[in-house]
Formats: sequence, structure tokens, C-alpha cells
Amino acid sequence: MSPRLLLLLIPTLVCAAPCTTATTNCTEWLTLGKSARSLIYRSHPLDQKNENIRRALIMVHGAGRDADNYFRTALAAAFLGGALDDTVVISPRFASNDGRSCKDTLASEEINWSCSGDSWRSGGVAISNGTLTSYDFTDELLRKLARKDSFPNLKMIVVAGHSAGGQYVTRYEMANQVHEKLGVAVLYVVSNPSSYAYLDSARPGAENASCASFDRWPYGMQNRTGYASKLSVEKLKDQLASRPVVYLLGELDTLPLAGFDSSCSAMAQGASRLARGQAFAAYVKEKYRAQHQVTTVPLCGHNARCIFTAEPALKVIFPTQ
Repeated sequence: MSPRLLLLLIPTLVCAAPCTTATTNCTEWLTLGKSARSLIYRSHPLDQKNENIRRALIMVHGAGRDADNYFRTALAAAFLGGALDDTVVISPRFASNDGRSCKDTLASEEINWSCSGDSWRSGGVAISNGTLTSYDFTDELLRKLARKDSFPNLKMIVVAGHSAGGQYVTRYEMANQVHEKLGVAVLYVVSNPSSYAYLDSARPGAENASCASFDRWPYGMQNRTGYASKLSVEKLKDQLASRPVVYLLGELDTLPLAGFDSSCSAMAQGASRLARGQAFAAYVKEKYRAQHQVTTVPLCGHNARCIFTAEPALKVIFPTQ
């Protein structure tokens, strides 16, 4: 091979190599509106043409908003699934600084997402921009991934999340308005959230629905705010039932640990995260005919790395690998 030809090939080879460190080298900004922006970690640039990419894995972090750690977990899953080279791995950061419980350092024009009340995990409105919700962030990310000028061979987008990220994904699945418009299949993987948004007043046990707030958003359909308030209850029901979902539930996620929601509204859904996931999946199947899948991951508790690097999870996310 001539030196000139080798020089021409080098940029292509460098561009195709996945970025696999949770550092600024593997980040870029996603712009929302005119100037607001949020950070993502990614294994491949989103604005460069890459014909090798056939799958995207978006991993939503938990309440700690540690997108760097979740990026590492998602990369580990892609490595074990033999999919690093043909998967773009992404971990968005929902940075928040309310001066109290959440004190992330925000960059210039970085969106400040609410971390309490109707927060980022349920499509809440941003603190710094009342026209944006946290679900608008993922809407824009999905539209960007579906562009053929960047990823012409993309066949599947997996939107996954654990714990608070699982809450984000289960509610985003039922509420988002881009799913059918992308031209790319989307699978939602919900792992070990503390609560779900029920579609009516039914709960696993009638005696559990004792508090006045048990059916209010984000636990139910009443008093919806943010992104979800734009849709009718009937629309939310239809979308939840018709879209593909896999619930990844840790066999050992049975203890009230790691930010477990013990509020009356959450306890109405079950005594543990495992029980709540099993009950919600059975409820949407029996009452709304949702064809959702439940996968129980053996020997895993409330641990994202354990869940997403286990063989049952790899088969869900990378079924063709």
C-alpha cells in the first residue's frame, strides 16, 4: 500500500473506532431550541456519517445523575455483546442544581433539569427553560439518531434506564410523540424503577390505594404536568400498550435500599421493586393487552452493572449478535 493511500485511510479508521472512556473526549452537546444544551457521552459522534452502525443504545442514569458511570456500564454491555463496533452507545446527562439536594456544576447554557417534584425522570419542565421538558431531550436525540446522513444503516434504537432511569424510560415510552415517526424501530428497556405510571385506579391490592395521591402523576394519570400533560389518557393507554417494552427485574431487588420510594403512592404498587415490576407488567398485559416482556435477571439486586452485563440482558439488547 502506498504511503499516500495509507494517509487517506487513516482518518476513516480513526473515525470508525469507538470512543470508550468516560471523559470529555467522548462527549458532545445536544442543542435544544436556539441555544440551550445538554451533555451526552457517546461512543461515536452523532454528526459524522458511519455506515457500520446498526444499533443505538441509550442508557439513562439513575437519581445520582452519574452519566459517566452509566456510560461505562453501557460500554461494558456492548463489549460483552460483541457490539462495540456496530453500536453507538449514548448516556445523556440530566444535570440539576436546585441549591439543595442537587448541586451539579452546570456549564454555560447547559439546561438545569428539575430533580424534585415533577422532575427530569417524569418529563418535567426544566428549571432554566420553561419551554423544555426532559422528554424533549430524548425526542431530539432519537430524531438525530434516525437521520440517514449520519447512520444510514441504523435498524434499532434501544432506550434503557435503571432505577430513576427506569422511571424515565417507562413513562417516556407511553408519552413520547416521535416513536412512530422515526423510520427506525425503538425498544424500551425498563430496569428496576421504584414506581410506574398506572393507567387507571387499579393497584396490585385494593387495600393499598389508601392515600389521596396514589393516582396522581407520576404514579397515575391524574394531575399530569410537563410533557405528559399534552396527551389524553386514552392516547397514553394506546401508546403504552402498542409499543415494545422489556422489563429487566433483578431477582434480588427486594430490599428498600438505594433511594427506594417508600411513599404511600409507591407502596400501593407493591412492597419491593421486584414486586412492583412484576405487578405492573401483569396489569398492562391483562387489562390493556400489552405484549410486553418480563426478564428476571438471576442473582442481581439493585445494581445497573449487574443487570445490564448479565446474559439475559445482553440477549434483549443485542439479540442478533
